[in-house]
Amino acid sequence: MDFRVEQFAKFRRLPRPEEGLRRVVEHAPQAEAALQQLVDRTRPVWSVLYRLRRRIATVTVAALAIGLFVHVMFGANGMVVYRQKRAEIRALQKEVFDLQQQTQTYQEQIKGLKTDPQAIEKEAREQLHYARPGEVVYVPPAPTTPQKPPVNSASNK
Repeated sequence: MDFRVEQFAKFRRLPRPEEGLRRVVEHAPQAEAALQQLVDRTRPVWSVLYRLRRRIATVTVAALAIGLFVHVMFGANGMVVYRQKRAEIRALQKEVFDLQQQTQTYQEQIKGLKTDPQAIEKEAREQLHYARPGEVVYVPPAPTTPQKPPVNSASNK
């Protein structure tokens, strides 16, 4: 076993508390002088700020009010977005109303087709092209759309 002191040279020796206190006491006058210099340098700034404190407060409150107004009007849930959502709600309510009326019309047609013999006959004649004995059904041909001739840019000269 080797107990030489060189092996422990890597460890730092911590200063004693008395040494730290002594250094603080030695440097106290320098710290007080530096603080006094700082106070003397910033005193004019603080006196100007103190004289202008009401104006500064007024400007600050006005800036906060303007910022709040902008946020309320144009923010994520602001007035502009609120109006857009209201318009969207009105459009969707109108669409729901129209769809409910359409559903009611369809339900009435279904009820008529289930119970009314005249409605059944009408649908059979129109969609299935049924006819009574002795009747002749004429079905017009499907309309054809005429094809437009291709535009030839050379013939336009």
